[in-house]
Amino acid sequence: MRLAPRPKPAALKSEQIILFRVGGALFAISSASVQEVKSVDSLAGAAAEIKNSGIKKVRHALERDDQTLFVVNGTMHFSLPLTPGTLVFILYETRTALLIDRIEKMTSMTHLQALPSAFSGPERLWYRGLTALDQTVVPVVSPDGFLTADELFLLDAAVAEKSALQNAAANALTPQGEPAK
Repeated sequence: MRLAPRPKPAALKSEQIILFRVGGALFAISSASVQEVKSVDSLAGAAAEIKNSGIKKVRHALERDDQTLFVVNGTMHFSLPLTPGTLVFILYETRTALLIDRIEKMTSMTHLQALPSAFSGPERLWYRGLTALDQTVVPVVSPDGFLTADELFLLDAAVAEKSALQNAAANALTPQGEPAK
């Protein structure tokens, strides 16, 4: 009797991730989801303040490539102790920039575990799953999970209202018959 050849183990597909901290907690995000990393200081002049949007975790917006990005405060999003963020992840294919405390390191993960059923609320949208690194379980965030469609609608309305108020104020200050500058 001939034995069938032993199947080769499937190669584990690895994914590059960035480990980062927010409010003392460790998270991971796919490096392919992060377009750019900026320091808070470098964005100070470019970020416009948003007031009265009803979305407490977003206080600033950035204009990039004819699109408004909203800066989500990671500590407020994850309900963690407030810390002064130092870096911002500009995320691909979303309208989100994420304020974080610091980057721990870049590494790779080979296994993404589905979320346990204990994750039953909005956090099911926040995370892609869990991974184990150096005997530590790390939640892997979903770049689409920081702002819902309803939150984006409210934020867009707040930005539009602010723009309309600024235009009205500029027009009120322009003498009659002269174009606004």
